[in-house]
Amino acid sequence: MMRFLVPRASIENVNVVQSEAEVEEPPPNVVNEFNSNEIVRDPGLRKQIHEYSPDIQDQVRRAYILKGPTQPILEKFPRTQFAREPRTRAFCNTWIEYSEFKDAAYCFHCFLFKKPGRSEQFGFEVFTKSGYKDWKHASKGLQGHVGGHGSMHNSCMKDYDDYNNQRQSIGAKFLRATRESEELYKIRLTCSLDCSRYLIAQGMAFRGHDESVTSLNKGNFREMVDWVKSNDEKVRDAYDRGSNDCKMICGDIQKDFATSCAAEVMKVIMGELGDRQFSVLIDESRDISVKEQMAVMFRFVNDKGEVVERFLALQKVESTTSEALKNALYSILDRHTLSISRIRGQGYDGASNMRGEFNGLQRKILDENPYALYVHCYAHRLQLVVVSVTSSCSSIYDFFEYISLIVTTTTASCKRMDALKQAHHDEIVCQLATGEISSGRGLNQESTLPRPGDTRWGSHFMTLIRLDQMWAPALAVLSTVDELGRLPSQAAGLIEKMECFKFAFILKLMLKLLGITNELSKILQRKDLNIVLAMDLVDDVKARLATLRESGWDDLFDNVQKFCIAKGIPVLDMNQEIPVRGRSRLEGKTVTNLHHYRAEIFYVAIDKICVEMDHRFSERSNIVLSSFSCLDPKNSFSKFDVDKLARLADIYHEDFSNNDRGTIREQLETYIVHVRRHVSFSTCEDVQSLALKMVQTDKRFVFPLVYKLIELALILPVSTASVERAFSAMSIIKNKLRNKINDEWFNDLMICYTEREIFKSLDDIDIIRSFTAKKSRKGHLPPNFM
Repeated sequence: MMRFLVPRASIENVNVVQSEAEVEEPPPNVVNEFNSNEIVRDPGLRKQIHEYSPDIQDQVRRAYILKGPTQPILEKFPRTQFAREPRTRAFCNTWIEYSEFKDAAYCFHCFLFKKPGRSEQFGFEVFTKSGYKDWKHASKGLQGHVGGHGSMHNSCMKDYDDYNNQRQSIGAKFLRATRESEELYKIRLTCSLDCSRYLIAQGMAFRGHDESVTSLNKGNFREMVDWVKSNDEKVRDAYDRGSNDCKMICGDIQKDFATSCAAEVMKVIMGELGDRQFSVLIDESRDISVKEQMAVMFRFVNDKGEVVERFLALQKVESTTSEALKNALYSILDRHTLSISRIRGQGYDGASNMRGEFNGLQRKILDENPYALYVHCYAHRLQLVVVSVTSSCSSIYDFFEYISLIVTTTTASCKRMDALKQAHHDEIVCQLATGEISSGRGLNQESTLPRPGDTRWGSHFMTLIRLDQMWAPALAVLSTVDELGRLPSQAAGLIEKMECFKFAFILKLMLKLLGITNELSKILQRKDLNIVLAMDLVDDVKARLATLRESGWDDLFDNVQKFCIAKGIPVLDMNQEIPVRGRSRLEGKTVTNLHHYRAEIFYVAIDKICVEMDHRFSERSNIVLSSFSCLDPKNSFSKFDVDKLARLADIYHEDFSNNDRGTIREQLETYIVHVRRHVSFSTCEDVQSLALKMVQTDKRFVFPLVYKLIELALILPVSTASVERAFSAMSIIKNKLRNKINDEWFNDLMICYTEREIFKSLDDIDIIRSFTAKKSRKGHLPPNFM
């Protein structure tokens, strides 16, 4: 009887709090939070399902099922020597997963649904945790793991099929949905999806500050749903009759829509990429919430022979060290099952952590993949050339200091800005009346003086050309500032500087030099530009600068004289003696105006820009790039060189087999004879048009090795302009009013907004299918809907 009684001491101590040492602690290394964008694709590195908290295990399974098994596309799998066998063995593509890190095979279904502690089936732990790599007995080992009808593997397969069939789940049986409720759910789902797609495409906010029923502004998403309900009785009835826990308007549903849309966009992009090689374009920037974001894009050649640059991901990084950027890049590639061995080019800006020769990101990737050739962004390099020219001599340096003061003084307040715009408007009206300028669409737009910046491409040229166009309005505003100012200002001195011959001369000289580089800068920002064409354009700019130095003085001086006469600026006597700049008059050292302006300003500026161009753009000394330039079809393939092109096959020996390297010379000889004889190839202007012509005429199948060389040339990046445009989209999506958007949702919105062409072409059915598979839903669609 005593065993049925409870001692009084025990009863008295029921409510006594246990000491800290006696409190039961949760199991160690259990993950309680999960981000679907952070799943590890390599089966040899990921956590087991039972290592996650039971509350999120369903979410983890869903995320892995949506990504599918890891089956990387590799040209060559690592080979292993077994005992004394004369030959080595390697993994081959099957239904199982493959780990590049461990060079081992895994079972996807057993990983998802195995029961911890039950490993009686052959190879159960091996195919889920440690990895199977006995390639010598692979056929026997795989059959042993599958086993008979009641094996553990087949049990996991059955669990996998049942798990994907949401209509047969226990929750669905309890709901007992009728056909009418399914139709109402379909209406709510499609309406919410349409509203979400509109907001995503426009880069607009979803949520509102107050989303309660009495709120006057519930946020864009709910306000759009209410607007549709007010204009469609069927939709209003579907929402009114829906249960409170299946309205399809909550914040989690909105995020799931964005995630599903991004997944479908990436599915299209990955299908477009296929098993092709690609280059990566990377840059980092801070967002509005002061988080360092790394944008990654990749560049490849599609089936039509066109160069395509696609947005891959926006990844938050804790630091901008080369090691942190490398880990972030590898995690993104792993997320999309892209192997580092497929990279054939790297495009970054000039930051030391990116382009460092010994410890930069490009060197770390080159150490693992020697075929990932690094190309410093051409647009950034050209901007460095421009910045160096602005301080090529003391006179030009002073000129740009005055330019900054003029811009600051004329635009320092709203009143001055309005006066500048009004004066410019009045001048345009007068010129239209006198017939000096003509009217037309896009002409004579309202403008102001932008501030030049060292990091903004083409900003110096834009400032100078605006000042040239707004010369009289700028002088008028400076005069007003000097006249009405309560305190003495520098406006009067700036007027004197503007109305002197030296200012006008340097203005016209810089407009000529920066006009040449600005034309190249705009071309370098094109997505379809290839490295061969970019090198030719740089050579063209160098040739124009050389011609300007040899025979450009007379035309420039005549242009300056006409400008000075038109603006009332006195023209100097070129034979007059003046003191040497930087020397005192007391020293008695003098030179003529002609020598000062021609030798000390004109020649110095041109020589400086030529030296910088030669220093910044020295690709001709690179064996790989100089060999790729032999593919240029200009002048009937005048640069074609069989020896240099055949050398590329030896450099990229992973892309060309021994047989390919042995036959490529003969194919190149036949190819050059063929293209020179056919008129259709005579219209090709660059390597891009050559690739398109080879696809259109099916010559890529006749000369596959030559076309592979053309693809490698087109893959190499030229500039990171596409990544810069992605940062512009980032500032639209994440602004001051949306500065707390989480990283996963931010990345999904960035993918859809940046690749809007693909996003707008998606079918709603595909998005709904991905949305439904993401997690278990309380509502069910009609069986015949999808």
